[in-house]
Amino acid sequence: MDGDTRLTRRAFHGFSAASIGCLAVPAGASPVPESVSERDVAFIDGTGPGWKKLGKDDFINVNCHDDTWTWDGSMVHCSGQPVGVLRSTKPYTNFELLCQWRHLRDAGNSGIFLWSPIESMNRLKGPGLPEGIEVQVLDLGYKDAYEKGGRKADWFTCHGDVFPVGASTMKPFSPVAPNGRRSFPSAERSRGINQWNHYYIRAINGEVRLWVNGMEVSGGSDCTPREGYLALESEGSPIDFKDILIRPLP
Repeated sequence: MDGDTRLTRRAFHGFSAASIGCLAVPAGASPVPESVSERDVAFIDGTGPGWKKLGKDDFINVNCHDDTWTWDGSMVHCSGQPVGVLRSTKPYTNFELLCQWRHLRDAGNSGIFLWSPIESMNRLKGPGLPEGIEVQVLDLGYKDAYEKGGRKADWFTCHGDVFPVGASTMKPFSPVAPNGRRSFPSAERSRGINQWNHYYIRAINGEVRLWVNGMEVSGGSDCTPREGYLALESEGSPIDFKDILIRPLP
């Protein structure tokens, strides 16, 4: 393995050498901050065995408008209106998930739902969001916009929070939000508006781990439910997702 493609010890946890696949820094990616060591960065690009690229035929519009989600090859654009989700056509239990995303407006809000129960999807007759484990997708400007009204943004971050929604539960990894439900990221890795961000999510046996732009930052264990649907979130602002790949695991 050369000096430009290194994987952290944490990233190897639970994998055999054959299961890792290729690692690469995506084209156009911002340099790693000086405070982050090269050995702590791992970009998994989904070129190993078992990966499948997800596209238009792999998702179903749950409660959005017909033009909320627009596909162009491997990229899907979300208008942000109304609040709702685009779900996978099939449920998943153990898997790895890759995607890139970029917010197109300051203070944008979105997310990726894991293990969302079909019952909570079916209850959505109008704008709203399902249950499940959410991997937050926030623009860096969201915190400043939130605090303009005099509120304190101490219960969320803009760098990859992981948390349960509704009746779902999870034991969050440290650092933990004041309310005890969210796993806060251990490093600030997200890039700002109009810049692509790379998420690698590993969901196995009720445990979720998130890597943001090559570094593991947050997650949780003892999740319920621990099987269900994936969903991309529309929540008020335009966002692009691209290169969504999944590798189902035993």
